[in-house]
Amino acid sequence: MIVVMRMDAEEQHLKDVVARAEELGFSPHVIYGKERNVIGIVGTNVKKDSVCVISEMPGVDNIVPISKPYKLASKEVKPETSIVDVCGVKFGGGEIPIIAGPCSVESEEQIVRSAQMVKAAGAKILRGGAFKPRTSPYAFQGHGEEGLKYLATARQETGLPVCTEVVNPRNVELVYKYTDMFQVGARNIQNFALLSMLGQTDKPVLLKRGMSTTIEEFLMAAEYILSEGNQRVILCERGIRTFETATRNTLDISCVPVVKDKSHLPIIIDPSHSGGHRQYVSALSKSAIAVGADGVIIEVHPEPDKAWSDAAQTISPEHFIQLMGEMRAVALAVGRYM
Repeated sequence: MIVVMRMDAEEQHLKDVVARAEELGFSPHVIYGKERNVIGIVGTNVKKDSVCVISEMPGVDNIVPISKPYKLASKEVKPETSIVDVCGVKFGGGEIPIIAGPCSVESEEQIVRSAQMVKAAGAKILRGGAFKPRTSPYAFQGHGEEGLKYLATARQETGLPVCTEVVNPRNVELVYKYTDMFQVGARNIQNFALLSMLGQTDKPVLLKRGMSTTIEEFLMAAEYILSEGNQRVILCERGIRTFETATRNTLDISCVPVVKDKSHLPIIIDPSHSGGHRQYVSALSKSAIAVGADGVIIEVHPEPDKAWSDAAQTISPEHFIQLMGEMRAVALAVGRYM
């Protein structure tokens, strides 16, 4: 349910409602809006008629039940899109930030060089995997903490915030020390232990859609993070598995407007993993902006043909510079900017 506060409600009123909800056995989550604040209260084995007590408290306007199974991710809780701030880079507003970098961190020189190149082209966040979940146990799995240290060096050299993947709950604390935004890959969309742990941190989480995940399941996965108290979630559509084999995955471009209709969470698109081939990255990136995505995450490598992982879908810095110009033109056409 949502406790809708009055427009003139004071901060103390908000705190009193939160405290009372906790006493009644609910888990309250404050969501700050443009005009008024609301409190999402969720819980199991709680008498729902006990909310009548809350409805009579000072500062409370009314209580509204949430019909969606995903409570805190629902637009019923917050009609306007949430703004998720990653070290000053904002997702969900008029600007469309670009996240770019190699699939995996190969060396300090490689990731620093990549960071310098993507920043010069206009990227706002550096991506790079220190831990790599691979289909084959014999494929390169990443450098682990050493790779995280390389990312930290790249951030120091360029000032770009870092986004990197965490693949195991036991590595959350380690990755937390180095990253500015956690990434949860498609294979971990239903790793609920991992999602819950990330929900207990205070850093943004980029949550990628699973290759066979419905949009409702996608939002329910986000709910695991939100329900633990972390409201800083960015969704990422990266293509789903279909019968088509011409591309690595099938980009579900309709996911963006559907999610925006159902949820207040910002959503970005990954054209690299969806297309699977570098010649498709430009078209998919521009379509992402045209359809209303709040950002794009692109794999860029100084020497893409020599990339240790995902070489076929990785573009060169020269390609990236050209693409940035094309995306800016599309952003301008739809009333946004980069």
